[in-house]
Amino acid sequence: MTALIFDCDGVLVDSEALAEGTLIEHLSRWLPDINVSQSLGQALGMTTANILRHVERLSTYPLPANAAERVDTAIEARLARELTAIEGAEAAVRSITLPKAVVSNSRRCRVLASLAGTGLDAAFGDVPIFTAEQVAQPKPDPALYQLAASTLGEAPQDCLVVEDSVAGVTAATAAGMWVIGFIGASHLDDGQAERLRQAGAWRILPHMQGLSDLVDEWQGVISLGGANEANQ
Repeated sequence: MTALIFDCDGVLVDSEALAEGTLIEHLSRWLPDINVSQSLGQALGMTTANILRHVERLSTYPLPANAAERVDTAIEARLARELTAIEGAEAAVRSITLPKAVVSNSRRCRVLASLAGTGLDAAFGDVPIFTAEQVAQPKPDPALYQLAASTLGEAPQDCLVVEDSVAGVTAATAAGMWVIGFIGASHLDDGQAERLRQAGAWRILPHMQGLSDLVDEWQGVISLGGANEANQ
């Protein structure tokens, strides 16, 4: 058996630019002594709470005690108004018949709303969804991917993951899985492909149209007993 696992934000839905804009809006008010946009850097892809901890350490100002909840609520309100699916994501999901799952650092209510609001829930059907609330340490720690493999009854090396962030690629690679680095979302810059390779991505995917071919390539490699070079 093998399984195909998708991150949600920045892979299935084009949410990261909206989330980043909301973070910058709030943090620029709360932490006026730092360049928030620059400071976010590769913290994107982590949970909101971990992003806030990362940025707060760079400032002399404290964040409000309820900062994470306020930011998450604002992000989710904006997603409800503006969110779209990644181009080609629905067709890719429907065309690949492997068992699937979604593994996200967002809270479960956001993932469910994102999939429902873009119609991707119908493409996935009743697949398992794993979110940050289920583990003590979310991505970049491998715990969430380890939980997914265990629940699916799959060996990690029989799982192929699609991720857009360094944190996500790091987590899935550390869990022993194969990882495709997706760079087709609107928030990514030209250097992201190399960053994802350095984090351990096996292949880079610029558009969801190419996912089926990469899945076929991966299945051919593992059927011949190929090792995941990212984990060597």
